[in-house]
Amino acid sequence: MSKAVRPLLLSAAGQLREVGVTSPEQDARQLLAYAAGIELARLPLLDAVEDAQASHFQTLINKRARRIPLQHLTGRAYFRYLEVEVGPGVFVPRPETEVMTGWAIEQLRPMVYAVTRGQSRHLPVTVELGTGSGAVAKAIATELTGTRVHAVEVSEEAAAYAARNLADTTVELYVEDMIGALPELSGTVDLVIANPPYIPLDAFESVVPEVRDHDPALALFSGQDGLDAIRVVVSEAGRLLRPTGLLCIEHADVQGESAQQIVIQHGGFAGVRDHSDLAGRPRFVTAIHRA
Repeated sequence: MSKAVRPLLLSAAGQLREVGVTSPEQDARQLLAYAAGIELARLPLLDAVEDAQASHFQTLINKRARRIPLQHLTGRAYFRYLEVEVGPGVFVPRPETEVMTGWAIEQLRPMVYAVTRGQSRHLPVTVELGTGSGAVAKAIATELTGTRVHAVEVSEEAAAYAARNLADTTVELYVEDMIGALPELSGTVDLVIANPPYIPLDAFESVVPEVRDHDPALALFSGQDGLDAIRVVVSEAGRLLRPTGLLCIEHADVQGESAQQIVIQHGGFAGVRDHSDLAGRPRFVTAIHRA
């Protein structure tokens, strides 16, 4: 026996819409493709699914209706050109972070080209503080072959995901606190990048259930003003970066000014500016380490 795809999708999207899921139609399509064992791009070619697949799909929809993240149900998340493994215990990478990562890659690209053309022997060195799933570090390493990337993560649970995601790369993973990490690299790094926790503790109730109840609190909340981890990243970047090295930190859309002020007040950076994400919202701050 088989069941038609269109009625299944309509019913599932309606169920998700009723409980406030942000993108019910898209989530329903992704979960049906997952239940059917096909790529999402092939779903329009599918007219019907077997009863067992339909039953699996309904089970997934019921879980999604309880606001379990889509990525936890499929075990994967997409980031730039990558697919990474995610699940309970690790922060799910967001599309907003892709813009920051793209900016970083474009800054490093001329350095890599200079090496390939024989104009330099210096392969750029990147440190990601708080790598989580390893998505950012993996994107940089795979899009800029030969780049030396070091990723730091304090959570052993999150680092286990990162280790699996980075296993096919040259990224070096370190399971330790970012404070004082990689002392052997102090003063030699070309780029420090981070997507640290930045939600204020008193904003707990305003966070959507998929994030609040399933992403690890360590990756979300950062002091009363949400800026504690950003302060640490700026301090550690001041130690790690070489003169003219680059700093790149994601922040909440309401922290465009405050995040910049933290970098400025450090005193070791010039060219501090903020950048917007694809939705036009303030999203990440960059700066140049003073010579």
